[in-house]
Amino acid sequence: MTALAAPLMLPCGARLPNRLAKAAMTEGLATPDGRPTAELEHLYGHWADSGAGLLLSGNIMIDKDHLERPGNVVIDREPDADMAERLERWAAAGTRNGTEFWAQLNHAGRQTQKSVNAHPKSASGITLNLAGGQFGTPSPLTIEQIADLVNRWAMAAKACKDAGFTGVQIHAAHGYLISQFLSPLANVRTDKYGRGIEKRSRFLLEVVGAVRVAVGESFPISVKLNSADFQKGGFAFEDSLTVVQKLEKATVDLIEISGGTYEQPKLLGIEGIEPENAQPVAESTAAREAYFVDFANAMQEHVSVPLMVTGGFRTRAAMDEALVVGAADVIGLARPMCVLTDAPKRLLDGLDELPRYEEQLGLIPERLAFLKTAKLIRTLDGFAIIYWFYEQIWRLGHGRRADENLSVLKAYRLVDSRSRDLLKKRSQS
Repeated sequence: MTALAAPLMLPCGARLPNRLAKAAMTEGLATPDGRPTAELEHLYGHWADSGAGLLLSGNIMIDKDHLERPGNVVIDREPDADMAERLERWAAAGTRNGTEFWAQLNHAGRQTQKSVNAHPKSASGITLNLAGGQFGTPSPLTIEQIADLVNRWAMAAKACKDAGFTGVQIHAAHGYLISQFLSPLANVRTDKYGRGIEKRSRFLLEVVGAVRVAVGESFPISVKLNSADFQKGGFAFEDSLTVVQKLEKATVDLIEISGGTYEQPKLLGIEGIEPENAQPVAESTAAREAYFVDFANAMQEHVSVPLMVTGGFRTRAAMDEALVVGAADVIGLARPMCVLTDAPKRLLDGLDELPRYEEQLGLIPERLAFLKTAKLIRTLDGFAIIYWFYEQIWRLGHGRRADENLSVLKAYRLVDSRSRDLLKKRSQS
């Protein structure tokens, strides 16, 4: 048995059948008012047949006014009969073949676009340091509003458990709301939720505690956490290690190590929009096939909670090595599974390397490569490539095959058009 094929027992007693996970990717396939659809069922049916031991859903938002993008599933109140039935069908599709299917729960905070909410809530009233004016100045959450959000996370987790999901993941990375509380750049509060990592981590720990009460001791709870924000003065690795140790004590079963925010998205696969205070990534990390292995390896020296590492893995040798040396307990795959939906099965059967689709993509053809020296062009190129993967997800959800020959420009236009249509229908509902 290879390292990838070995099962993993989680602290709560749940068992992952192997060490490969389909990491969370935003789908954009919900109805305008945030209800699961047949397209989501079809998509996760594909992935349930992929050979992965674990599937993580894309963002399920706990507040309809703080979407990550139009087309997010939203659970911000007790599900009515229709919503409960839709959640059950989605969960059934994702858990066929005995696959673990966990619901990722999130709140975008200040990373909510103006087109969704011009006046979002956050830890503090600090606007994203990004050009373009796509994000409004947030209002600081009150103590009462924070308590309400903690309860919403717990309610949403219970709703997912009742629907048949086999676990939940709390999104505390990538600059979304909980990540905003953790960052000293986004959180300048002077109350019990700000100043020092002890207070900045209080919100996350309250969410974890409330979710644990709601779902019980034997139900898996995961947290997605930045190893660092990679911004000077931001959430640093030392902070992350402290939070991981606290999460272990709070009975979290799996921590996914990631990194970056909208303000510093280099390790999210977007070039060109880093602010002046971006912290350079160490050459050893930037050069690795898997971006966050170094951070996870350092954390393993201090905690025993299982760690999942996602980001950049393409070769089976690198995945096996990360597992064998103990840097990771679970390997997360994302973009390759938008095209090669059975990538985990192929790896388990001996495939040496997954395709690197990003290297073949871009708005700017090679003969005009000199244009990519412009920051704006690099930014557009990076976002357009992401939209290419969004479009592959849409195709899979609608019963079509992924199209490796799809142009990036066409994908960008299609996804943008659908997002605008969803926003229009949302405003009319």
